[in-house]
Amino acid sequence: MSNAIFLLLGANLGARQQNLQAAQQLISEDIGRIQRCSAIYETAAWGIEEQPAFFNQVVEVESNKPPLDLLNRLLAIEERIGRVRHKKWGERIIDIDILYYGQQVFRHQDLMIPHPEIANRRFTLAPLAELAPDFVHPALGLTNLQLLGQCPDPLTVKLIKPAPVNIK
Repeated sequence: MSNAIFLLLGANLGARQQNLQAAQQLISEDIGRIQRCSAIYETAAWGIEEQPAFFNQVVEVESNKPPLDLLNRLLAIEERIGRVRHKKWGERIIDIDILYYGQQVFRHQDLMIPHPEIANRRFTLAPLAELAPDFVHPALGLTNLQLLGQCPDPLTVKLIKPAPVNIK
């Protein structure tokens, strides 16, 4: 059985849009079929602010990979694109976060699903609410649109490129 998985793609180094596209291609090849993609948004860096702005996009993927296998495959994709981990919240060529894995709540020392910061990050919630406004956060019991409406993050999220026509 496959699960609807929502991933956040982010890049603030190099050709940001092409990095997102490269991640989508590799996800399609190694994880599963991408069902839908949000628009691409630009946001100032979060956490460590003295770095280039990020392009962010949410994709919905159908996959039957278990959560830890999925995480390891995503880390390998990041490495293939050229990601080098220097410091937490530092600049990066690509970052791929697992936001939701269907309605599962998964807790492990290396992975927490839903992503524990969803409700606090406008750069995550704007594309997520665009793609799946009525999806209910399995732990908080609120939709993505409701979470966006009460998000405390003051950073501006600017639309860069509208979403492609999503065909299932």
